[in-house]
Amino acid sequence: MKHIFPAHAYGPAPLDTCHWSQAVPDTLLDRPALEGDHSTDVLIIGAGFTGLSAALHLAQDGVAVTVIDSEFPGWGASGRNGGFCCLGGTKASDSTLNRRFGPSGAQGWHQAERAAVTLVGDLLTQHGIDADTHSQGETILAHNARAMRDLRAHADQITTSYGAAPTLHSQSDLPGLGLAGPFHGGMTIPIGFGLHPRKYLSGLLSAAEAAGARIHGHSPAQHIAQGAPHTVTTPTATIRAKRLIFATNGYSSEDTPPWLAARYMPAQSNVLVTRPLTPTELDAAGWTSRQMAYDTRNLLHYFRLMPDNRFLFGMRGGLQSSPASDVALKQLTRQHFDRMFPAWRHVETPANWSGMVCFTASLVPHCGPVPGMQNSFAGFAYHGNGVAMGTYTGALLADLVQGKPPRHPYPAALQTPAPRFPLGRLRRAVMGPAYALKALQDL
Repeated sequence: MKHIFPAHAYGPAPLDTCHWSQAVPDTLLDRPALEGDHSTDVLIIGAGFTGLSAALHLAQDGVAVTVIDSEFPGWGASGRNGGFCCLGGTKASDSTLNRRFGPSGAQGWHQAERAAVTLVGDLLTQHGIDADTHSQGETILAHNARAMRDLRAHADQITTSYGAAPTLHSQSDLPGLGLAGPFHGGMTIPIGFGLHPRKYLSGLLSAAEAAGARIHGHSPAQHIAQGAPHTVTTPTATIRAKRLIFATNGYSSEDTPPWLAARYMPAQSNVLVTRPLTPTELDAAGWTSRQMAYDTRNLLHYFRLMPDNRFLFGMRGGLQSSPASDVALKQLTRQHFDRMFPAWRHVETPANWSGMVCFTASLVPHCGPVPGMQNSFAGFAYHGNGVAMGTYTGALLADLVQGKPPRHPYPAALQTPAPRFPLGRLRRAVMGPAYALKALQDL
């Protein structure tokens, strides 16, 4: 595999103290390696939200489907994210979407965003998955006065785009809502909810297997020989597959398939979780709401009070990956947490981990055929919002790989192939200047 981050980023250390593994340990998700010779209708490479959603929908349609992962299901971003099931999936502005895809294309994207959240809720209900859901939509908190003016100006567009009217909050409203902090106001969009990502993923895994999907860990795709069928080799197996789905997102490789090279940009995100907070501590900070929230910075912070009174706080990670940079990133995340919630400076944060989100140069996800590779499809790059959009992309891929009209809205933004980043394997070099510019814009 040809990864663009150092090997440390793809090892166990960044996941070492992940809070989600307390309730859903790695052993519960682990599956044995595939061994021997096998044939399947569809082979899915990657067992996160995208791969498992595709597997579930394919198996329900009676398709023989096999899933392989280099580690265990949910080892990547799907098992270590912040648990925000919400609108999102792109970093492109509405004006950019309108310019590139036209007003109907932009509206089609927004319909897909809302449908993605609905799909996750439906899957939770249909398969009886208890994922500790909470929050009535999501709240966006303005980090300065200019950002609050922008929220007010954008409120009508939210109603038009999503068919749901947001609620604006003045700065003086926030303490009474249990959302106190260094904010200049906010806006709540009544779409979305928070969840325990590993409980959700574990439920998807069980549902896919119950429907007939074969799922294996410790089976990295080492070589792909294109053909009819394709032949994929792992360290212990050979799989002949009529069709392929690539669902590796920020943990992709430059050569699996080769078309992916330089079309995705992994970026680190870091999350900490506190010990359970007492009612007195919650009152001291003025944060008693279970709304999931994020601020308006380009390099945003995202946070929520979970049902067990632990507080989750996340932010964009660093540009390096090593034992030393892990330590520095954990310290930096804690500094940002203390600055935003000074009443909790004394509170321990026993869980602090990192993982990869994924971007494209076009700032929209890709979901569709792999150019130049027959009967092969890929879905990736959810720009930090993969719980809903990753699940949704998997459902779309399940239809596309069968040659069926998609059962859900399939906007032009998702259909357009991802362009290449400049600098090829050295493309991480653009991230430093980009982060510096975004930080200046946040002032």
